[in-house]
Amino acid sequence: MTHEGPLNILIVEDEVLLAVELQFIVREVGCRDVGLAMSSAEAVALAERLTPDLALVDVHLQDGPTGVEAARHIAKDCGGVVLFMTANVRRLPDDFAGACGVIGKPYSEHGVKTALGYLETCLRSGRAPGPPPLGLHLSPEYRELWRADVAPAA
Repeated sequence: MTHEGPLNILIVEDEVLLAVELQFIVREVGCRDVGLAMSSAEAVALAERLTPDLALVDVHLQDGPTGVEAARHIAKDCGGVVLFMTANVRRLPDDFAGACGVIGKPYSEHGVKTALGYLETCLRSGRAPGPPPLGLHLSPEYRELWRADVAPAA
């Protein structure tokens, strides 16, 4: 999958201050913030309607620890790539629920910006520009898909 134009990003986060900060960061790196969901039902409905390129998903939402199920649906049925952003990294299943990876909380603005730049390159070219930046942990599936462990061609 390759992509042109700014990435459309859906934010799935029930902590308002974190959600606003993520919206700001998304816009600062030149991506488009297309929506904000605070529950899994809202996330799935928005993803079905907006078909984002990338969804930033927390595990624990307003309706409980339902982010994993929402992420699985978004990745499988909505054509979007999911990145978990959570303090509950251990709650992720081995298959990452179809997500490309995870950034553990607490995270830094710089770390999120670096990860978004990296993922944008992966989504545009279908290949990683090298190993993931510090703080971004790719799922085994996406590590292989994007050949993240292989040095880029010179």
